[in-house]
This record gives sequence, C-alpha cells and structure tokens, in this order.
Amino acid sequence: MDTFAFILHPLEIRDVARKFGFAKNLPEKWLESAFSRLPAFKISEITGVRSADTGKEVKGWFVACPLTARQMLELPEPYVLKKIIQAAKKAEELGAKIVGLGAFTSVVADAGISVDKAVGIPVTTGNSYTVATALLGIEHAAQLLGKDLAGAKVTVLGASGSIGKACARIMARRGHDITLVARRRGPLEEAADIIRSEAGVTPRIETDIETALQDADVVIAVTSAVDAVVDGRWLKSGAIVCDVARPRNVARAIAETRQDVFIFEGGVVAPPGDVEFNFNFGFPPKTCYACMAETMALALEGRFESFSLGRDLQVEKIDEITAIAAKHGFSLAGLRSFERAVTPEYVERVLRAIAAQNGERKTISYAPSRVDIG
Repeated sequence: MDTFAFILHPLEIRDVARKFGFAKNLPEKWLESAFSRLPAFKISEITGVRSADTGKEVKGWFVACPLTARQMLELPEPYVLKKIIQAAKKAEELGAKIVGLGAFTSVVADAGISVDKAVGIPVTTGNSYTVATALLGIEHAAQLLGKDLAGAKVTVLGASGSIGKACARIMARRGHDITLVARRRGPLEEAADIIRSEAGVTPRIETDIETALQDADVVIAVTSAVDAVVDGRWLKSGAIVCDVARPRNVARAIAETRQDVFIFEGGVVAPPGDVEFNFNFGFPPKTCYACMAETMALALEGRFESFSLGRDLQVEKIDEITAIAAKHGFSLAGLRSFERAVTPEYVERVLRAIAAQNGERKTISYAPSRVDIG
C-alpha cells in the first residue's frame, strides 16, 4: 500500500490539549517551553483514503513538529528548520513515501526546499491545491450571495508569499482589478512585474491594509502574521473574505460586528473514501485542509515527487493538482466560517444585512454544500 505523512504543529499552545488532554490544566508559558523540547512524534494513523476512480487505497500518518506558530516566527530560523526536518525524517522512518508540510512548517526559510534536500522522500507544501480550493470557494460564495464576480476588485493580503502571489496571478488572468498587499514594497513590485507580463494589467501596490481593503469586493487573506491583521471597520459592505491563513488573519469578533460581510475559510476539502484521521485537528470528521488533500492526492496518483515548493508556485501545477484531485474524487466540503459550516441561515443573515444598506429585503435559494473540484 502506498503511504504519505503530513506534519502538523499547534497554532497556539492550547492546541496541544487536542492530543494530550491533561495539557489544558498546565500554565501556557511552561507548556510551550516544555513541548518545544520534545522530539517529533507520530500523532495518529490516517486510514480509508480511497480513490473514486481507481479504487486504490493509501494510508498515512500525522506527525507533530512541537513548536507553536509564534515560536516558528520568533525562534532562530536554523533551530526551527532543524525541528521541521526532524519531523520530516520521522515521517520517512514511519514509511511514508511523500510528506506534506502543514501551516507554518511550509513558511519557514525557503518554503520547503531545504527540508526536501535534507530527507530521502519527496516533500510538498500543499500550497498548489490550497490556491485551487480557495479560488473555488470564492466562486461558490459569490453564487450563494447571487453576486457576479466579473469586474470585482480583488485585494490579496500576503501577496508576496507563494499562495498569495499565485492567487493574485490567477485572478489577474481572469480580468480582475488586483491590489497586492504586504509589509515590504520590494517583493510586491516583483509580483506586480510578473502579473504585468502575464496578464497585461498593472496591479495596485499597498503596504497599508486599511487603505487596501476599503474598496475591495473580494479579499484573500494569507499573511504569515501570528495575530489577526484585518479590522472589520475597513471592510466594504458585501465583501467576500477568504481567510486562508493559519493562524487566522481575520478576528472572530468581525463575524458579529460586520454581519454584512461574507467570511469563510479557504481550502476545506472532503477526501474520497471512508477517511479516518484519528485525531481532532478542529475540522468536522472526514474533512481536511487542502494542503493535506494535496499530499493524499499525490499518493493516490502515485506521484511521489516534490510538487509544491518554494515561494513561486507554478500556475500549471495548480491546474495539474486540481485535475488529479478531481479524478480521485476530492471535493470542496461546502464552506466554513470560524469552525462552523456555512448554513442557509448564515447566508440569509449576510444578505439581509447587505440589503439593509439599501432598505431592501432578500431571500435566497441555497446551493448544494459539496462542490466537485475540476
């Protein structure tokens, strides 16, 4: 049986209690320090991933890299990279034929390239499929709201990173007015040059998030910030916000203070088969992040190669992994907003709040919750 592994780490130290229940009673600072001293370890075995096309089944493992998101950003890069490599080697030791990098393990240093060189199995960040499902989710959200995305103004937060840059390139090719946002202008100007040469349009560049968000119809948030960076007061009424980042770029409180904005998580996927992850990582049973799904899809396809690495994703590979996932039966598992499924009631609430701006009342016909990817 072909195999895969995926590296997880706690976004916040309290996430450790998902695996070790006793941890919830320990002081957070002490726990964070103690947990970081652990070696990489197996969290659980993943079973039941079966292709809808070929019937092939693969199994895998979750492997822990014991550092929080904050530690990955604040501790010396060589130390963090060493811990990630140790986790990848643990995956290799378990028998995985490919390993995926989750959350901040795909952000550190050169986005997986150094990890790939240090281990004997292929490595992928899963970022290509994350882009694909985020953009599909935006299309689905627009359908739910009855919006036409033609001519929509799209703002990408974290546009100098691999996921953000790829999203911006694809949306520019689709004819959207693009605003690129990041902390430093230099990388944004490089991204803008690429978009200009590919799509024939010149994106707007901003380093101030508030300014960038005020006229955005669609927001793709994918910065590597540890804390939320989006203030609800900056968002346009009726905006669609796809928060791909983990930890989140959009604070939970915005869901209550700005009910006229549609906020959802990017990349929530249902793998094919009767999947059991045997670990609660915060998603409903039998669903997962898109980056996890990319690793599984490659295993089902027998493509044991380093697929999504580095800061510059290839649009051709995004198309390729989309086709591979569709072939094997991966699907977008509806949409989720702050750990809850997007329901007809949620959509109706957003539509009513938007309509209230014009003194109208609207009703909806809710679309199916599962969307084929292809």
